Amino acid sequence: MRPKVGVLTASISRNAGGLQHSVRRLTQQVNSDANQWDTLVLATEDEFTREDASVWGRVPLTMSELRGPRAFGYSSGWLRNLASWQPDLLHVHGIWMYPSVAALNWHRRTKQPYIVSTHGMLDPWAVRNSGWKKRLSSLLYEGEHLRRAACLRALNPQEEQAMRSYGLENPICVIPNGVDLPAVAAGGSSAVENLGRRQEEQERTCLFLGRLHPKKGLPGLLSWWARETPGNWRLVIAGWDQNGHEEELRRLVESLKLAGRVVFAGPVFGERKAEMFRQADAFVLPSFSEGLPVSVLEAWSYGVPVAMTDECNLLEGFAAQAAVRITADGEGLDQLLAMSDEERAGMGALGRRLVEERFTWDRVAREMVSVYDWILGRGPRPACVKDA
Repeated sequence: MRPKVGVLTASISRNAGGLQHSVRRLTQQVNSDANQWDTLVLATEDEFTREDASVWGRVPLTMSELRGPRAFGYSSGWLRNLASWQPDLLHVHGIWMYPSVAALNWHRRTKQPYIVSTHGMLDPWAVRNSGWKKRLSSLLYEGEHLRRAACLRALNPQEEQAMRSYGLENPICVIPNGVDLPAVAAGGSSAVENLGRRQEEQERTCLFLGRLHPKKGLPGLLSWWARETPGNWRLVIAGWDQNGHEEELRRLVESLKLAGRVVFAGPVFGERKAEMFRQADAFVLPSFSEGLPVSVLEAWSYGVPVAMTDECNLLEGFAAQAAVRITADGEGLDQLLAMSDEERAGMGALGRRLVEERFTWDRVAREMVSVYDWILGRGPRPACVKDA
């Protein structure tokens, strides 16, 4: 009989932001015939659940009715569905919400193990943001939920260190997010393929893609763009609004007289998102805090060079010369924009190679399954698991 893992996530829809993609693709790969695990995803319903459920493919989904504030994600259905399905193991994605409570209560009742992926939510900036609420949550349930986990999953060594700094002594497995590699013609990345056409055009595009949230650093980037950017560049901001931040950004664009030089593209998915990456000459992410941003991996997968902060937690991108280091105020971005098209295409090709070698979903899922097997006593301890 195939072992069963219950996947707990607050939402399966676009409302989950980057977690929708990363949790979905990991779960799909774990659920594949190659990896020999059965999965059931548990989440609460929202306005996009029915529309977005189809992208999960054959992965079984069980939705519960949301009760109370969405920010907490309570539903009485969580424990009822877990009791009905009886998983061998839980994988909890994200913290500070009711899925943590459900996993902890399930563990108390069944004595079965669980693993927690915090997805950057213990990074110093994230812990300070709404800090009093998180201190209260830690006292009430989250502290015990984290301490009782059989293993914690960090996306990178920086997140592992953040977990240790938070006082957690559990085993930690360091396993990154992954990305699906788009097809490219033999002999080059998307950026290289489009180089001839780019040379015929005057305007260049720098792309930001992600949820519009203060932690992404966009106000500082816009101020830098108004002061420093060359006239032949435009900034395209693509993504979904969170808590009215887009309107704040639009007002800032107006006050900085950036109309025409900054374009808001709204939420983009599927082929439209792929086309934005194919058309981009550069990608920028000036975040204050990230777990491991899938958008950067996606940019590299299309051969697009990246400018990002250290807080994006992809330091191997700098080591591979696939990215330029910037501050959250945009300082350093001029280095990437001033490069020739050939230099940027070369940097993007190095990013593509980095993704091929380290960040494909099949590789990520194999590592994750090896941790599941170890937790249940079905396999040896993987090399990615670290003790305190």
